Amino acid sequence: MEKLETLLQTFDPIRLDELEDAKLMDRIDTKFAFPRKEIEIILSSLLPHYYCFEINGKCIGNYQSLYFDKESFDFYNDHHNGKIHRFKVRFRKYVDSDIYFLEVKEKQKGRVTKRRIPVTRFEEQLLDSQREFVNTILGEDTELEPKLWNVYKRITLVSRNKKERLTLDIDLKFSWKEANKEFDDIVIAELKQERLNRSSPFYQLMRARGIRPYRLSKYCIGTIELHTKRKLKYNRFKKKLLKLKGIQHDTRK
Repeated sequence: MEKLETLLQTFDPIRLDELEDAKLMDRIDTKFAFPRKEIEIILSSLLPHYYCFEINGKCIGNYQSLYFDKESFDFYNDHHNGKIHRFKVRFRKYVDSDIYFLEVKEKQKGRVTKRRIPVTRFEEQLLDSQREFVNTILGEDTELEPKLWNVYKRITLVSRNKKERLTLDIDLKFSWKEANKEFDDIVIAELKQERLNRSSPFYQLMRARGIRPYRLSKYCIGTIELHTKRKLKYNRFKKKLLKLKGIQHDTRK
């Protein structure tokens, strides 16, 4: 980790008060997955094209999330079934700055809109004001319950000349009650753009390295791994999950 942090310090920094144009709360997301062992080579290639987000002198941030769903896992099933209009609901803590948000991500026809409100802590049962915020976006009065915890470390790069942000998530860990699952040899990258632009330096680098887009959310990965007793359908995700586990296995050889 020290070697990775040293490499990131060679990027020109960008700080929180400079991120306004790169928040991209309404955007197109494109995900990729690749082995952790490749991250330093990939970052070195990106150095001329991106700033690195830095907070408190650190370029690798710590994140923690608590995801919610309906009792019957409707949000998960909507993703699995390819529904073009779907949601995710979570609390997220930006650990290094000790900031919490309740966030709702809405995906419709390929575009992602994220809405959030500040909160002071994680809640395993939504408060009345929080339920009202969520239900207004969902368009229905519904009861949600916590489904899983997710912690990871994140590197955030911001394009020098495009409205684009790139996040690289490492050391992914999922847990719920006594169940735990780690994907610590994998990088989940997410390219966030105002509109899809395949000329992005990162997109071009992925293409050159033969790494294709990977359409599977962290919430879905964790749900499949931790809620096996619920016998949730995941046949449409099998190939993607096998790819992820294949990367993990190959890295550990």
